[in-house]
Amino acid sequence: MIEMKRRDFVRITGAGGASMVVSSGVKFAFKQDTISTLNINPKPFFELSPWLYMQFMEPLGVTDGSVEAAWDHGVDRWRDDVIQVTKELSPGMMRWGGIFSAYYRWREAVGPREKRKPILNIAWNGIETNQIGTAEFVDFCTQVGADPLMAVNFESDGNAKWAVNKKGETRSADAKEASEWVDYCNNPSNKERKKNGFNDPLTIKVWQIGNETSYGRDKFDNETAAKKTVEFASAMKTVDPSIKIIAWGDSGWAKKMIDIAGKYIDFVAFHHMWDPGQNNVKSPVRDNDYRKDPDATWKILMDGYKIHENKISGIRNEVDSYKIPLALTECHYSIPGRNRCEVLSSWAAGVSYARILNLHERNGDLLKIATSADFCGTRWQNNAIMIPVPSGKSFMMPVAKIMSLYRRHCGKGYLEMSGVPDGLDITASRTENTIYLHIVNTNRVKAVETKIQVNNLTIKSAKAFEISADPEFEILSAANDPMIPKEKILSVNESVIFPPASVTAVELTIG
Repeated sequence: MIEMKRRDFVRITGAGGASMVVSSGVKFAFKQDTISTLNINPKPFFELSPWLYMQFMEPLGVTDGSVEAAWDHGVDRWRDDVIQVTKELSPGMMRWGGIFSAYYRWREAVGPREKRKPILNIAWNGIETNQIGTAEFVDFCTQVGADPLMAVNFESDGNAKWAVNKKGETRSADAKEASEWVDYCNNPSNKERKKNGFNDPLTIKVWQIGNETSYGRDKFDNETAAKKTVEFASAMKTVDPSIKIIAWGDSGWAKKMIDIAGKYIDFVAFHHMWDPGQNNVKSPVRDNDYRKDPDATWKILMDGYKIHENKISGIRNEVDSYKIPLALTECHYSIPGRNRCEVLSSWAAGVSYARILNLHERNGDLLKIATSADFCGTRWQNNAIMIPVPSGKSFMMPVAKIMSLYRRHCGKGYLEMSGVPDGLDITASRTENTIYLHIVNTNRVKAVETKIQVNNLTIKSAKAFEISADPEFEILSAANDPMIPKEKILSVNESVIFPPASVTAVELTIG
């Protein structure tokens, strides 16, 4: 059993006596009538994927200068501050594509820079320079230690508005072009890549076919998409049989996609962007009214994961009998408001996202690729990383703080447990002799105390990495950031107090 002593908690939080002030003069009490015991089963239940904390990079044109803002055009390289903050974020995978992939022709962004062809960014407006292409994306992934995931142009998802732009240029690409892209990246002998100055393969082992193909009108129907997925996957795997293919399966498409293309694919993809207050007509989360009622905002954010839980449950029901892994390649809150979702800069949103990441871990038997943010940008608050322009140091949003914390303190095998105390949302995992706990205190103003034990094993040492901040604090820059994990050594003999509105990664060394 382990404990952070009360005097240490008081010293660390700056509290005095038996209570402390947490925003708006509200107080919470330490003392509980009873202290429960969290019991951890040390036997791994299923394997957790390192790709549960991926990031999604898409050129978003004039809407949110994401990729272009991250690139230093003066010296033709990625911005140093973006590289450094992404290393801290530590994504297991980076995805290139999105809607942009429906009109992206990969050859326009390889080779000598002066010969690269700028393109109209049909969905997001503006001109994309194509100075950032395949090699640059793979270089970014290499620098930050992430596996690259590429989304191919799937005949513009069958949508005419992506297939030909306003200048009459053909933007659709077929299976042959996709297979040639795989060859360019992965074939050690590819002459085109070598001519462009890359003797060694760029090596992309995971590819996605189709982006939100079932969304909206004027796109492929389910059966057509499945048959074309066979065509694309077959051509791409003929070039490199070792690659993994992700096929689109959202909106009730999964079963038919698997029935037709199952032997050619390795993952089924779905996306989810949602408003946590969507069922509440008086939701203060919308339109930046959250500052008027912090308590109501907190309650909505703490329940936000439930909508996502229903989404995951639905797609699971479609694929459970097939046991094919799931890939959640786009996922985040999407809330109406100026600059899109300003509430997402608050620590309350960070705690809410921690519940979403715990949900992903609980579904890790099937969910093998997942994210909870768009990667980077200059404006939208659902980004993981904000890039100040024209200058300034890039910084992580609250969702990224949580993703970084979990990614750095997570085991390979998911563990089950019992005795989770009210107010805490906990997941557990294990790698060899270390057990990792992800603990979310869902109470805005109340601490929760619990004992921790591992069934039939002894805890030899314990430490915690805790983020605890005022739920109303909004991160606006890299300066004066309270959302920094604080490392604490814990006693192995007593209970632990988790502050209100906190997210903590605990590491237990077991004997």
